[in-house]
Amino acid sequence: MSLIRRRWRDLLRAEHRPSRRALAFDVLLAVALTVLAVVAAAPAVDAVHSVDPLRLPPPPRPVLPTHGDAVDPGLLFAVAMTALPLAVRRLYPLTAFWVVLLAALSTDDEATWVTVATCAIAAYGAVAYSRNRLVALGGLVLATVLAGMAFSDAVAGLPSWLGPFVVLLSAGVMASFVRLWRQQLAERDEKLRRAVQVERSRIAGELHDVVTHNVNVMVIQAGAARKVMDTAPERAKEAMLAVETSGRAAMAELRHVMGLLAASGSGSDLLEPQPGLDQLGSLIERVRAAGVAVSADIGTPEGPVPPGVGLAVYRVVQEALTNTIKHAGGAAVSVAISHTGDWLDIEVADRGGTPAARAGGGQGRGLMGLRERLALYDGTLEAGPRSGGGFVTRARLRWTA
Repeated sequence: MSLIRRRWRDLLRAEHRPSRRALAFDVLLAVALTVLAVVAAAPAVDAVHSVDPLRLPPPPRPVLPTHGDAVDPGLLFAVAMTALPLAVRRLYPLTAFWVVLLAALSTDDEATWVTVATCAIAAYGAVAYSRNRLVALGGLVLATVLAGMAFSDAVAGLPSWLGPFVVLLSAGVMASFVRLWRQQLAERDEKLRRAVQVERSRIAGELHDVVTHNVNVMVIQAGAARKVMDTAPERAKEAMLAVETSGRAAMAELRHVMGLLAASGSGSDLLEPQPGLDQLGSLIERVRAAGVAVSADIGTPEGPVPPGVGLAVYRVVQEALTNTIKHAGGAAVSVAISHTGDWLDIEVADRGGTPAARAGGGQGRGLMGLRERLALYDGTLEAGPRSGGGFVTRARLRWTA
């Protein structure tokens, strides 16, 4: 029972909660139309009718039945209810619409132009703000038929094409177009938000790949220099020189990446290409200069490798070597790259570190970014502890276009 009640409540509520300014506007609109509806339906005053300097046509007969000076309170309430529910037309659009319509129908042939206007506004709100558009449209069609049968000829002075039948239907059609326009705007904003999120992730991934590796190399070299500063000044000098070299390399690559990001989509050909298979040798040499023993067996395809594939391979090796420096304490590491048909296989393995150190050393953003990068080339990535100790990173991706 509670499920039915909840679904019914959700059906009656608006699709989106309106702002306070919109609610305040609806309240003022409802009050103003209520006053107009009551005034339009009030009995004419004989004293006013007797003075006609402009020779205007006589006003229509009084709508509200009177007994002397008293007005029928029931009909007065019905007239007021043709406008008051508009105060919640954005909160409960279907409820407000049907209350307004039933109140208008209860006035029978005593409707005024204000009644037609309030019905049109309520119909617009039902279609524009309701959660279920089909229910709102179905109710609108039924309400249009009922309204047209009840008081289409009751308002004197209005042409037939402005009758309630046409007014309600026109309001619903206009609301449908407005609702469609709002949905298109919302979809466009959502696409823009997703594009911004993707771009942020891309920037974060590139910066992570560039900064993390070089900073870790610098940390290792600085630590080595500190340890031998007093006993072996020459070795400390070499280590600090390696720190300087790594820092310069990091700054150069960082400027390069920021230039690529700034020029994304501009079609500029002035920027140098990003690192690829040809730069693996210099990457391995920098790691060796940091004191890590690296053995490499690199077998690349004879044909040209797309730049994106080369960059993906470079980032896999870079991230794996960075993790070795961070978690394996400078243990020996092997890098193997081979190709079979359309596929490139990468394996980077070391024999140092512990699973606990690997798990607690970071949040896995680098590996997550690599998986997303490799997925563009139908690639996969596996990283985990080796059975004999150490850690291994394996990747496979398609290198042909």
